[in-house]
Order: sequence, then C-alpha cells, then structure tokens
Amino acid sequence: MRIVIVSDAAPPQVNGVVRTLQQLTANLKGMGHEVTFITPDLFTTVPMPTYPEIRLALFPGRKIARMIRDANPNAIHIATEGPLGIAARRFCVRKGIPFSTSFHTRFAEYLNARTGIPLSWGYAFLRRFHAKATALMVATPSLQAELKERGFGEPVIWSRGVDTELYRPRPELMEAHPQGLARPVFLNVGRVAVEKNIDAFLELDLPGSKMIVGDGPRLDYLKKKFPDAHFAGSLFGEELAAAYAAADVFVFPSKTDTFGLVLIEAMAAGTPVAGYPVQGPGDVLAFTPDGMKAGALDDDLKAACLNALKLNREDARAYAMNFAWDACAKQFITNLALEEMPEEAAAPVQRQTAEAAV
Repeated sequence: MRIVIVSDAAPPQVNGVVRTLQQLTANLKGMGHEVTFITPDLFTTVPMPTYPEIRLALFPGRKIARMIRDANPNAIHIATEGPLGIAARRFCVRKGIPFSTSFHTRFAEYLNARTGIPLSWGYAFLRRFHAKATALMVATPSLQAELKERGFGEPVIWSRGVDTELYRPRPELMEAHPQGLARPVFLNVGRVAVEKNIDAFLELDLPGSKMIVGDGPRLDYLKKKFPDAHFAGSLFGEELAAAYAAADVFVFPSKTDTFGLVLIEAMAAGTPVAGYPVQGPGDVLAFTPDGMKAGALDDDLKAACLNALKLNREDARAYAMNFAWDACAKQFITNLALEEMPEEAAAPVQRQTAEAAV
C-alpha cells in the first residue's frame, strides 16, 4: 500500500511520538509498504513559543495538499494536532478523503500548564479535530475509556513496541557507570518540560546519583536548581541505549503521559522502572500479570524507586519482550481507512501519470 503519515513531531525533536513514528515507518517499509512521511522540515517553520525546539510549519495548506496528491495514497494517517495535522485534515475533509488519527499527547493538559487555557477549551478543539476521522487510535485501554467518556466516539487500540535489539542488557556497563556516577543510578529520559514533572524526581532523597537525558525549555532551570544531578543532554541510538542499560532504576515521574515509550525501552535494557500509579505507567505494567516484576508504582515516588531497586533485571527484560513492533505495525494497518482517493482529489496525479506514459 501507499501510506501517508502526517506529523508535526519529527527529528530533531526527541520524544516518544517521534520514536514511535520512526519505528512504525521502518516496520511498514519492511513489510513492503510505501510510506510518505510529511513533517515540518519540509516546510518553512517558526519556533513554537516557550518551546523553540519544536518547529511549527507556516501556511502549509497548499504544499501539503500537493504532497498528498503526489503520493496518491491508499491511506492517510494524521498523527498530531499541529499546523500540519490541521492542514492535512482540512484537505481530506474538503475532498472527501477518509483518514485516521491518533492521540499521542495530552494537548489540553499541556496547553493548560503552559498558558492557563481551560482544559474544556483544549478538549473541545481535540474533539472537533478527531471527529471526522474514520478511526482515532490510542495506545491503552484506559485512555480509550477516558476519551469515550469525554465524547470522542469509539477510539481503537494501537499499542506500542520496542526495538529489543537496540535496547538490550549490557552487563559490562553495570560494573562501573560510564559517566563515573555513584551507584545506584536513577535515570530519567525524555522531554525536559514542566508537564513531565521532573522536579518531583530530582527533589527525592535517594542514595547514589540522578541522571537526566533529554532537552527542553526547563533544562536550564533544573540545572541551576539541582546542581548535584547529572544532565547528559540529548542522546540517540547506541548512546541512549547504553544510558538505559547502565542505570539501576528508570524513574518516570510524569502524570500526564498517555503511554510512556521510554518505560519499555528501559525495561528492554534490563532496567526496572518506578513511577506513579497513573495512566501510562499503570497501563504499561498491567499488560500482563508479570508487570510488577518489572517495575514499582506508588503514590510515594521515593518508595517506588527503592522498591524498583530490589527487582530482578532479567524480569524487566523478559517483560519488555511482550512488546513486539511487528504486531503493533499490523495493528496500525488494521485501523487504517483503506480507500482510494476520490477521482477529483487524485486527478493531478492521474494526469501526471498519463503524461509520463505518453
């Protein structure tokens, strides 16, 4: 099939949405599908206010319409609710082209935390955005139930996977930490932003060391407030995988994430996880009854960290093996709206094909 995926989140951003879509695209191509990935780097952009690492596409409507026509897709998936997602949705609705969407980020909560805009306004926008989709994909049953209660219709499940070849145990790193940090090492990976609640982790009185991997608008503030913590900046590929494998516990203090891809990346590396008993970590560790062997959840985050420290690294790795990307990619395909583009929308492509044949 020919599949178009539209996303306002793309490298060099480092977050779960980007890694999920990168891995999905790799798996879809491996299955023989042709994927056109439409991202902000293909457009003129401006930095997002309060978060310059995120680039927002300017006036993408005409160009994104042309790119979709050129791809002549069997399915269109809109992954984010930003300028590109809005433009792609507008084109599809105007031309009568079916499309699917996904709910990766608690946009309403993030907007409320950054600007004070009421949650009700944010969710009203999100309901309108996703209302025309043939399928709204969500990562977990609890998020599915929540969105149904909020009036989002009937969301469908699209779970997440992990690259268990890259994210694997590396016993040699457990002897001495690569950065020379005192053990035990408590690690957090992700966007360094207010909604990630990293302060709650760094304020804990824990033995050993604390390490933060990632970048974001709150980085300088946290460096000044917590000078004893080790801030490694953004890491990728083997360096990121090694950081997971060298930690003793992965700490996930966020209370707003819809899933938490970093949790299964850490467990795949053999590192037990600690977090609050909320949506996201609660869903990930409840995937099978063995979840509590791989992580610890507690309203007292310090207690969760210390309990996770007692867990067996082999159990964490074994639990992560439940999350296979090939199955997730097949689930994604099942959820797509598989229809040919209407003749009117596809006409420019058909003309180009005819001209080429002549």
